[in-house]
Amino acid sequence: MPGRQADARSRLGALAAVLRGNLGLLALVFAGVLLPLWLFAELADEVHEFEDMVFDDALLLWLQARAGPGLDAFFAFVSRIGYAWGVIPVDIALCVALLLARRWREAVFATSALAGSALLNLGTKAFFRRERPSLWESIAPETTFSFPSGHAMGSMTLAAVVVLLAWPGRWRWPVLVAALAFTGLVGLSRLYLGVHYPSDVLAGWAAGLAWTAGVYLVLFRRRRPWADAPRGAAARP
Repeated sequence: MPGRQADARSRLGALAAVLRGNLGLLALVFAGVLLPLWLFAELADEVHEFEDMVFDDALLLWLQARAGPGLDAFFAFVSRIGYAWGVIPVDIALCVALLLARRWREAVFATSALAGSALLNLGTKAFFRRERPSLWESIAPETTFSFPSGHAMGSMTLAAVVVLLAWPGRWRWPVLVAALAFTGLVGLSRLYLGVHYPSDVLAGWAAGLAWTAGVYLVLFRRRRPWADAPRGAAARP
């Protein structure tokens, strides 16, 4: 009996050690993949069934009631840097910089996450074909489909890539705070301008986070970013 108890304690200790060593990855699977996928699926089901989400119009009208020239200029600028003026140039610069630094795995991660997110957004928009909100005439009108928000998805993907690459370093928390603030402002700008429903933005955030976390888990399942590659494995992506 004492031998069995000792063996059981040894097995539990080994299990606890495995869990401690992989706690971060397990948390990323849950918070970065499973929860966002669940949220996206719930929103997508409502959109597919042409169901009206009670918070969509209500939040847009609440924001419109607070519109003014100063906020118009501010959110129009944020919306531009959330895509053509900011996110896309930074996407390209980040991937090129990682390639020039010969950080092959990090470069593959960033390129796969960023390019894949853009392609997924285009495909999803074409599938759901949701029309843009038409509660008022926007100062920055859009003509493409609405679900999910490309600005929200692109900014979230870039933010998640940068946070995950920065996480092993000491600047993780400032980077995380800046990424959350940037992503939140970009999403809010799309609502303020009246070109997306809140459900579009939430779906874009969820899809961008789930895709990026999934790519990260595939490419960094054995080692963290910036770690030296094992001897003989330097040529692997």
